Amino acid sequence: MPRRTAFVGRRQETAEVKRLLAAHRLVTLTGTGGVGKTRLALHTVPRLERLHPDGIHLVQLVGVRDESLVPLAVIEALGIRDGSGRSPVRALVDRLGDRELLLVLDNCEHLVDACARLVETLLAETARVRVLATSRHRLGVTAEHVLEVRPLPTPSPGEPLPPNPALEYPALALFADRAAGPLPGFALTADNQDVVAALCHRLDGLPLAIELAAARLRTLGVQQLLERLDRRHRLLAGDEDSLSSHRTLRAAVDWSHELCTPQEQEVWARASVFAGGFDLDAAEEVCAGPGLGHDEIVDAVVGLVDKSLLVRDGDALFARYRMLESIRQYGLDKLREGGTGAEEWTRRRARDWCLRLAEECEQRWFGPDQPRLARRLHAELDNIRSALDFCLSTPGEGQAGLRTAGHLWFFWIACGTWTEGRHWLDRLLAAEPEPRPTRARARALWVLAMVLLGQGDTARAAPLADESYELALRLGDRAEAAHTFFTRGGAPLLSGDYPGARAVYEEAISRPPVEGELMSLVGFKYVELAFVLTLQGEYDRAMALCEEFRQTCLSHGEQWIHSYLLRVLALAEWSKGDRATAGTHAQECLRLKRVVGDLFGIAMTLELLAAVHVQDGEGRRAAILLGASRRIWQDTVSAVPDTESHGPVRAVAEGEARELLGDRAFKTAYREGLELSCDEAVGYALGERKTPGRPVLDGRLTRREAEVAELIAQGLSNQQIADRLVVARRTAEGHVERILSKLGFTSRSQVAVWAEGRRDVRA
Repeated sequence: MPRRTAFVGRRQETAEVKRLLAAHRLVTLTGTGGVGKTRLALHTVPRLERLHPDGIHLVQLVGVRDESLVPLAVIEALGIRDGSGRSPVRALVDRLGDRELLLVLDNCEHLVDACARLVETLLAETARVRVLATSRHRLGVTAEHVLEVRPLPTPSPGEPLPPNPALEYPALALFADRAAGPLPGFALTADNQDVVAALCHRLDGLPLAIELAAARLRTLGVQQLLERLDRRHRLLAGDEDSLSSHRTLRAAVDWSHELCTPQEQEVWARASVFAGGFDLDAAEEVCAGPGLGHDEIVDAVVGLVDKSLLVRDGDALFARYRMLESIRQYGLDKLREGGTGAEEWTRRRARDWCLRLAEECEQRWFGPDQPRLARRLHAELDNIRSALDFCLSTPGEGQAGLRTAGHLWFFWIACGTWTEGRHWLDRLLAAEPEPRPTRARARALWVLAMVLLGQGDTARAAPLADESYELALRLGDRAEAAHTFFTRGGAPLLSGDYPGARAVYEEAISRPPVEGELMSLVGFKYVELAFVLTLQGEYDRAMALCEEFRQTCLSHGEQWIHSYLLRVLALAEWSKGDRATAGTHAQECLRLKRVVGDLFGIAMTLELLAAVHVQDGEGRRAAILLGASRRIWQDTVSAVPDTESHGPVRAVAEGEARELLGDRAFKTAYREGLELSCDEAVGYALGERKTPGRPVLDGRLTRREAEVAELIAQGLSNQQIADRLVVARRTAEGHVERILSKLGFTSRSQVAVWAEGRRDVRA
């Protein structure tokens, strides 16, 4: 496990950040690279939780290179699943309009203009959103309050040190804390404190430079550190165009680079093309080359972690690595110095790795690993964006971009990243001035049509689906032609043309699957035809179709398509009057949809359960579920509820609940539902809550502990949990320890299995 590092000093700055955020809606922490802006922000914001009842949300922009992706990065960080087809900025404004929350925009300096535009819009069009930004430069937005983060204080050369210098000079305390990692037991003493003070002064009190120097104590003494750093600093002293702090950091990083082995230097340079974090498999794929095999890469990664040049994240089972931005930029500079084409060659390898990842995840999607695959792709989203951007900006790479985006169809659809998928597919398809008739284009066309259908844009989706089908037929590609059935039938279905939709799906179901056809889309043929049959009153055949393909899902451990089959099955049963069986299947559906995170499916199933409850005379429970489903539709701003094919379920449930309760009582219960989060609503619908406000937690966990247990199940490390919840790592570790104790477990894997099985709601 990575060693926990303490936050040192900055008491005055912490208090000032709290004061500024309490009084103003935009605060920007500025300062040179390596000065500790991010650490200060993440240390401070947990102390502001009570001021922001709708949460504190960290948006890490270090891996975002395209200005147009800034709103999408915020959407991803907030977990927004927008199905409206609006612009990302408008989706954010509408979602955050009445929320009282804090956005932490980290590393804005390379995207200052885009961040400034977004922040200006959010501040103007929302009432209670606050923003804390970290950037080397101010954003330049009206009402911005800037706090410059300065290096840590150090004693002047020759200045007598006080009896306990670490208390007065945090730079010395930081060095001592970090030095204890490579040299356990290290402490400031009368023998070494003068040299440490001189070293910290030479490093200008820059935290990153101090940490890099402390990591050298594995091989050098403090005096040797100072002597070698002095020589390096003198070489750069003549650079009058650089600020002192920039020279200092460059000297420290230069020196760290010189102390690396040639293999470590090469891996550092090549790994700098990763926009986000990466794992060992990715490093081996991207960094391998002549003289640098897999074993050498593993050794180099270990060496870079030991030298504090790579930060290890992940957990005891799976490690991930990332570079601080200053270190990554240095690596990129070295890569570019490696000769003409070195950067493009490495970025192409990263793109190829990303394409293989998309292909592999697609192949495994129809199976038991869907939640894990979704988490993996969300973790790699910065790298996916970088690969797709490379395809757009590099001549001759457009087809590879279409292939990558096409293979990720399930990520855009099933994992709720509709807006992201539309962004890339639109740009990739438009990037070909003279479209080539390829399988990649045929795939991209129907995937975009599928995204557009999910956003209710049937007018644009229909011709794209037809174009894809015709192109696939010209190419003789039966699999891609078969993949278009969903979208070709979806347009008339959403428009209320049930006979037209049925004709498409009847033709699709009459044809056996062909080689290369995706099983998820085979399953959707059954789902959609069964749905149309239910709307047309043919319940028995609809139920038979659902049961037929359910067996395929069960044999593969598949959950996403299975959940849709269960919902249509429950809808047919409810329509036929078998409300008991309908309720059972609807709850089973809801459990699966929670696992895969299908918000649209959850909203529709809550409505169906409400309809079941009113038939049982449970008007209050139905009204609460209707309010909860409305909250989800509002949050996702989906066009689905407004389509004719959404069916009569909601209207029936609402009308009968009002009759049972009376208008006033209905509105009261409905408002209760509106206040529930998605997880809370699902917990209530499944009986895990006796009332909307009181959860049933078999493990006796608090609200925050239940939330942490869910994050453990998602595979997050303690540091990642701390980052997600914007709390100190020590706080996250305390939560994990208490969870293990309360549940009687000894390992995180036991917690993960328990959480996957129970899916405790946040309480």
